[in-house]
Amino acid sequence: MTTPVTGSAVLAGESPIRVLIAEDEAHLGAILEQFMTARGFQVRMVRDGRSALELLRRELFDVALLDVVMPELDGLEVLRLVREELMPPEVIVITGNGTIETAMAALKLGAYDCLSKPYRMAEIEALVRRAWEKRLLVRRNRHLVARLHRAEEPAVFLTQYAPLRAVLAMVHQFAASLLPVLVTGEAGTGKRLLARVLHDEGGRPHAPFIRVDCAALTAATVFDELFGTPSDAQATADETADRAVGALELAAGGTLYLEHVHALPMAAQVALCDILDDGAFVPRRGERRVPLAARLVASTAHELSEGVARGTVHEGFLHRVASMRVVLPALRDRPVDVLLLAQHFLATASRGRGVRISDDAAAALERHSWPGNVRELQLTMQRAALVATGAVVQVSDLALAGASASAGSDVSAGAGASLDELERRHIAEALERTGWHQGRAAEQLGISPKTLYRKIREYGFKRPSGRNP
Repeated sequence: MTTPVTGSAVLAGESPIRVLIAEDEAHLGAILEQFMTARGFQVRMVRDGRSALELLRRELFDVALLDVVMPELDGLEVLRLVREELMPPEVIVITGNGTIETAMAALKLGAYDCLSKPYRMAEIEALVRRAWEKRLLVRRNRHLVARLHRAEEPAVFLTQYAPLRAVLAMVHQFAASLLPVLVTGEAGTGKRLLARVLHDEGGRPHAPFIRVDCAALTAATVFDELFGTPSDAQATADETADRAVGALELAAGGTLYLEHVHALPMAAQVALCDILDDGAFVPRRGERRVPLAARLVASTAHELSEGVARGTVHEGFLHRVASMRVVLPALRDRPVDVLLLAQHFLATASRGRGVRISDDAAAALERHSWPGNVRELQLTMQRAALVATGAVVQVSDLALAGASASAGSDVSAGAGASLDELERRHIAEALERTGWHQGRAAEQLGISPKTLYRKIREYGFKRPSGRNP
């Protein structure tokens, strides 16, 4: 059960620090939970190691307090397994014996610190806050590393479809403008790629390109994501400097990309209207106005005017974000691009092994309706590169509806054309390749560990016996 947030430690509008407590001593755990809640933390409480691991893989926490001695899995084993995830929390290990060996083992496994019982509650609070501040720095560094990585990979939008080539020519003309752009189209048509093209063509390929997935934000988290974390009035200057910087500041000189913009909470839409009008904003960690130095690009598969009618999209926000609009066609409307893209995705997935597409497979690709658009085609060719037994992709390697599978082929028997089925198989293969290491599997799939965990539950995957929990 999620505990309510109270206490003077949380400033108005600030999202609380999310803390998981794993403590099998019921009385001690209850005292710690009550204290942390009263101090303004958002607390979840579990009594055993396996429950802690499952919750850490399913939800996002800033800090985890793990007792060493717990049923099911001990705290050090939970620490070892959770550190393999892509975005693990900072972990503070709590031990009852307080031996040097335990502390060294915990630090070697990546713990932020090790605390011995008995401890003072104020000591716990101070340690959790310092661990949280470290996590914010790590998050900032991830943005910077991703920024450098993306700068080395120029975006290329492949097409032979004449109307789309005309759209791209128009994009090139207004790319250098700072006017907001709205990119619309069905899921999987390449909206994120076009946002990168706008960024690169605008003369800012080495500037920040900061992506914000609006569908992953809530009313409680959206302002931290966009404007940063508020400063604590009692924090020192050094501590204030360590606060998280919001996406609006991180994108300075470059592009702020709002993906799934239809899901942006209404309060944030209103705030962005004011910012776009004023050309400046006030970060939540300070009082000085900062010029808006980023170009805003938004994308959605929904019609925003319908959102205005439903009351989920602010009309003023729609007008401002759609100063310029680009509509991407579905892949079924540009069949001339199917083989061009298929060969490109296959070459990328096969890493230069010279794998080609057979004539029958090419015909099957051109016949398919591609309800999942370019993303479905990419997944199809990635899978084909994995399952093809030779240097030629056959029809049976594609797993498309209506494509004849070779007799006795386990991987393509009963194959369907739905994007969900193709995604299910792609995830299953990634888990098998990585030995069910969910952190590495998520990285290979290009999704977050939290999304992978949700997909595992949705598709009913079960970890093979003998594999690590």
